[in-house]
Amino acid sequence: MADTLPLTRTPASPEAAEAIRAAVRAATQMGDSRLARPEDARALLALLSDPAVHAPIYTLPRPLTQETVAMFIDTHLAEREAGIGLLFVREGEDGRVMGYSDVQVWPQWAAGELGGALHPSLHGKGTGGRGAAASFAWMFTALKLDLLCETAALTNVPTQRLLDGLGFRRMGEVTSVRPDGSTRASLVWEMTRAEWAARHGFD
Repeated sequence: MADTLPLTRTPASPEAAEAIRAAVRAATQMGDSRLARPEDARALLALLSDPAVHAPIYTLPRPLTQETVAMFIDTHLAEREAGIGLLFVREGEDGRVMGYSDVQVWPQWAAGELGGALHPSLHGKGTGGRGAAASFAWMFTALKLDLLCETAALTNVPTQRLLDGLGFRRMGEVTSVRPDGSTRASLVWEMTRAEWAARHGFD
């Protein structure tokens, strides 16, 4: 998550910000995904080790090892307690981790960002698009957010098409900083709760 995000900053009231933090602390499930636990480190590493999964994502630890992935999970558990972040994993029938979702929240702006990836075997089947749309709707409703701010690498055409197709507004470009301190140019999109409701509604 870049320090410059979100680009649109409308201060939330102290009461609204605290309600968002409380919603983050209370979250245990997002769709068919559950909170990541420390014991998921090995299975999550198996998913993330595939370049088709990790290459476009700047928020993942580098290098990817069981230790760094365990720290990644622990960091998100601490963020959940602080009301600012969540990490979910999606399990397959065989116990493998088939996807993960990384939710980052700015309670003071009533805003959030969703990252994540699916196992390559699920690519090209529409699963990612449907899952992303459901996750965005969940962030607006369950976490009480007013704004979503998304980023993608300049070369990450599938995510660009996904966000454009869902009606997110292109806001320009920022420099994203990876955990190891290296940087990446990222395109930025935003969508408000009202814009989402008008285009997609809420079930």
